[in-house]
Order: sequence, then C-alpha cells, then structure tokens
Amino acid sequence: MNDNTRIVITGIGLTAPNGNNLSEFRKNLLAGKSGIGKIETHYMGEVIAGVCDFDPLIYQKKKALRRGTRAGSIATYCSHEAIADAKLNLDSVDKSRIGIYIGITEHGNVETENEIYNIKQYDYNVDFWSHHHNPRTVANSPAGEVTMNMGVTGPHYTLGAACAAGNIGLIQGLQMLLLGEVDLALAGGVSETPGTFGVFAAFKNEGALANHPDPQKASRPFDRDRNGIVVSEGGCICVLERLSDALARSARIYGEIVGYAINSDAFDFILPNAERQVECINLALKKAGISASDIDIISTHATATPEGDKAECQAIKKVLGNNSNSYINNTKSFIGHTMGASGALELVGNLPSFEDHIVHQTINIDNLDPECALKNLVINEPKKVDKVDYILNNSFGMLGINSVVIVKRFKG
Repeated sequence: MNDNTRIVITGIGLTAPNGNNLSEFRKNLLAGKSGIGKIETHYMGEVIAGVCDFDPLIYQKKKALRRGTRAGSIATYCSHEAIADAKLNLDSVDKSRIGIYIGITEHGNVETENEIYNIKQYDYNVDFWSHHHNPRTVANSPAGEVTMNMGVTGPHYTLGAACAAGNIGLIQGLQMLLLGEVDLALAGGVSETPGTFGVFAAFKNEGALANHPDPQKASRPFDRDRNGIVVSEGGCICVLERLSDALARSARIYGEIVGYAINSDAFDFILPNAERQVECINLALKKAGISASDIDIISTHATATPEGDKAECQAIKKVLGNNSNSYINNTKSFIGHTMGASGALELVGNLPSFEDHIVHQTINIDNLDPECALKNLVINEPKKVDKVDYILNNSFGMLGINSVVIVKRFKG
C-alpha cells in the first residue's frame, strides 16, 4: 500500500458535555468526570441531558447564530478547531479541494418544534413563522454552514445515518480522498438533539429514557440497573489526509484508518441484531488485514438500553472468542448519547492511548450485568497496558445501520 492510499488523522476538533478539545476531553475521561446534568425542555420540564459549553462566538458572528442552527455552530466550531489542531492555514490551502462530510442522526426537528411552539402564542398564525426556517432545516445545513463560514468551495453534505453517523462521516471522508475527489477532508459527526423535546418524549414513551436521582450516574452502560439513554449534544470533526500529503508537511499523525465497514440488520426499527454486528466487525477486520486478536481496544457503542447492550456484548464475545487480550470501554457513561457525533467522539477519546498506553474506563458500573460481563471490560478506573496498536470503534443506529472503524497506531 503506497502513501497515496493510506489515510491518516492529522487534526481533531471537538466539543462534548465534558470537554471542548481533545486534551480536556481525555483528561476528564481518565479522571472519571461526567458531563451530564439537567435542562429544561418544552412540555416535559426538567430532563437529564448532556449539553456542551463551547463559545460559538469564537468563530461566528451573532448574525450567523441568529440565522443558523445549533448543529451548524457545533460543526463550525469543531471544523475550525480541527484545522487549527492540524496546523493548517486555510488561506494557503486550495479550498475547492476540501470536502466536508458530517454525519448526523436527525436534523430540522429542533427548528420545526421551536417554530410551532413559538407561533402557539399567536394562535398558530403562520405569519410569525421564521423565514429562516427552510435553510435551517435542509439536510445539508450543518455542513453548508461550515462552507459559508470557512469559505470552502469543495463538496459538502451531511450523512443521515442515525447513531452510526459519526463513523460514517469519517468513512465517507476517507473514501473521497481515495477516489481523488478532494485533497483534504473535514469529517465526523454532530448532534443538537437536546434542543428537541420530541426525542425525550419518544424515548420516555418507549421506556428507554434514562432516569436516576444523580444525573451524573444516569448513563450506565452494562450495569444491571441501567434504564435507558441520556440524550446529549456534541460534535467531533477530524482532518483526514493522504499519508503522502501529511508527511510532506511534517504533520502530526494521530493514527491511520486501516479498516472500516457499514452494513444493515434488515431486522427491526429499533432492536439490534447481534449477528449483523458480528458481520460488520469482521468485514472491518478483513479490510484492515488483521484478526480480532490484534485489536487492543474496543470502544463500544452501548447506550445503556437493556437489549442494545446485550446484543453488542454477544457480538463482541463471538468475534473475540474466549482468549482475547482486547480491552473494552465505553464513553457514553461519561457524556450520554451524542447521537450523530457519538462514533467520532468515542473514537478520538481513545486515540491518545496509542501514546500513553492507558485505556479509559467505563464509569457508573456498580452491578455488572452478567450478560454484559466481557473479559477485560475496564470498569471505574483507567487501565495501564503494555501496548496499543489497534483501536476498533463500534457505532450502531436505528433501523439497523451498523458501522465499524479501525485505527492503527502510526509507525512511520
């Protein structure tokens, strides 16, 4: 494989409920610091959620904030942070050769719900409906907002892929680089989901909305007493480049994407299918040219729903067998479910393990569910290991969309 067909991560920009850059995010993961609290939402009052505290005015003007979306602000913030982290000067880059590929779970619900809520006070007179509504709710809005803010004239789109979208944004960016369509990709995922009461109400009526007296303990993947999802927002955008280009400018390389896969359960609207997850993981391993025994860290998707966690654990056990040395963790226990951002956020939170050889823990496991008792599940305290060469990131979504990304430590 030559350097033009090897794709590497050279910049990371993120915002999460417990951090606004990779250093802060990683520090809080290792310290066991949750970012979950409570917010007020229409019709439901106080709910448990994860909300980011980044300053959008660093990269946007107030007018753009009024016209645009929260998802667009998150995407813009993360994209600028990723470019800065990669030590790239946008003025010296051909902006027609930059592609923007942003995964998202849903878009437009926040704006539509808020418009309906607002015109209620005017007896639903649509004369008071915002004329900004259409550009706010078109599917390409978050990525398009980034192009306008940064002056990027290359291709842009969002990828609706439920909660597998963060991984799929990265995969799309990689594929476009391999096709030669772009020379640099800004890729990942974002979510503005806590801005909509509908997601909370639907999960509650489904019996899948987390509840706990202490918000920071509400997200409890693998715990016997887990009772559902903590809805959160967030974003993570990575700079992806061909290895040849990264080496030519002496870029810092976080890792090389060597394996990936996407498949479908074709099974149910909500319930997962462990066999299809097994197939997706094995497809990614095959593309990477490695075996399951080579994986050092598995970053799980587990959302703290009873059936979802069990299905993923069944899949992991089948892939790894009984003699695995892979270590397993979960990030949603810290930040809740950041929906379209989750895959990318959960992956990058583990990338520093290539250097420090520390596997961050899963928190809030007080009583491990026997059906989720994976070998080498890192619980409540970080784990120092001898080496980390490969990280595998699971990310699964509604209507049975599965995605897996494998990143290798860059060795030169």
